[in-house]
Amino acid sequence: MEAPARGPRSFALLAVLLAAAALACAGFVALGAWQLQRLGWKEALIAQVERQLQAAPTPAPGPADWGVLKPEDQYRRIAVQGRFDYGREVLASATTDLGAGYWVLTPLQTEGGWWLLVNRGFVPPDLRGQVPHGAPQQSVSGLLRTSEPGGGFLRHNDPAAGRWYSRDVAAIAAAQGLAEPVAPYFLDAQAQPGAPAAWPRAGLTVVRFRNDHLVYALTWFALAALMAGAMAYLLLDARRQRRTSGARRLADPRP
Repeated sequence: MEAPARGPRSFALLAVLLAAAALACAGFVALGAWQLQRLGWKEALIAQVERQLQAAPTPAPGPADWGVLKPEDQYRRIAVQGRFDYGREVLASATTDLGAGYWVLTPLQTEGGWWLLVNRGFVPPDLRGQVPHGAPQQSVSGLLRTSEPGGGFLRHNDPAAGRWYSRDVAAIAAAQGLAEPVAPYFLDAQAQPGAPAAWPRAGLTVVRFRNDHLVYALTWFALAALMAGAMAYLLLDARRQRRTSGARRLADPRP
């Protein structure tokens, strides 16, 4: 008995499946290539930050430089001199290697007259109402950090209640009545070499970057290879069926 011939619908379905697999394969390859580009960018960023952490501090950018600050400026070592205003200090929730507690954010009026929010360090919960103060006039060095607007995960800052879950420079400056100009970044104070451990505890900044781009790239390329394999299977199966159908027709001499 003659096997049924492969009809136009079967060929149309095969063409649709091959086209879909080809598009998916191309998309996965593009995503893999994009992740490789991101990998190069992330590795360059990590290398740059490591160089910045080893460099000598430079003067904190003043108002003339705020408009040209870039994301790459994060974690630059900077230094500034000025006068702390402890009366307008705020605490922001923090979780560190020392446990849960607060970052102590103190406005500093620089010698240039502009304000800079300084993260003086971490204090545990029992020091919430009695954070130690130092001399008002100080020279401070640390890392330039970009503002953290909005709040933390599922927790929004509540300026009216004095609850801060992120270091939102603009919101803190407005809530504390700091007159312009106020730097759009804050400074994470670094611990001074040889200084005794004290509260607030400075130098707890964690400089860590997730770099999973190679894993993502390999995943996308693996999916592309699977799509290519599926295309090859469809083509080989169609070829096998044509050969089987042709062989059956030759074996059956009936018209």
